Amino acid sequence: MRPFRIGYVAAAAVTVYGAVTSRERLQWLAKPLLMPLLAVDLATSGAHVSQPDRALLIGSLGAAAVGDVLLIDPDDDRRLIGGASFFALMQLGYAALWRRRGARARAEIALPRAAAWLGAAGLLRSRAPRLAVPLAVYGATLGTAAVLASDPDLAPEAKTVAGLNIPGSDPRSRLGLGALLFTVSDGLIVLRRLFARGDRTRRVTEGVILITYAAAQYLLIDARVHASRPDAVTGRQ
Repeated sequence: MRPFRIGYVAAAAVTVYGAVTSRERLQWLAKPLLMPLLAVDLATSGAHVSQPDRALLIGSLGAAAVGDVLLIDPDDDRRLIGGASFFALMQLGYAALWRRRGARARAEIALPRAAAWLGAAGLLRSRAPRLAVPLAVYGATLGTAAVLASDPDLAPEAKTVAGLNIPGSDPRSRLGLGALLFTVSDGLIVLRRLFARGDRTRRVTEGVILITYAAAQYLLIDARVHASRPDAVTGRQ
């Protein structure tokens, strides 16, 4: 594993610990490091990434970094809306990346995600109408990027089950799992906001949200996934 990715895992662990134990200072120390560590790993990995792809990646990571800071306090609705806005920019960047890689939407992948999006939007409209529009807009960008990332054609040699690639040695085969984890993480944000009441429940749920989020970004932002040369994609971490 490359050193800056080790640093990313360590920063993510501290962030999760800070959230679960209500130590916000730890989150302020560690969470803002997550996306910069992935950006530095991207720059130092040795994989050849084209300039347009590199610009999209750095821009997406920059937007995510701002969103990370805003969501250190997930119980402030204004910060939640602001964070969703920056993460929407990130998801649009990711969607553009997958499209450049040749990904296309498949009905068998898109339809379940569309149904989940409609369900979440309906819940928000009935229980938190102030959040319904901004989070539904974000959900649309998330769904678009996730559907494209889940296209099996992105890793044509990987094994596929139910239209999704099974993660293997080819980093591109892990994109579908990364997209799924991102969807789970953001779905839990909605459920936490609407249904979690006790302090312990909210803290534990926030920990799970952060774990799935950090794992998703780890899988999606790997320089080998975006390498311009096919021979730069395979290999061990």
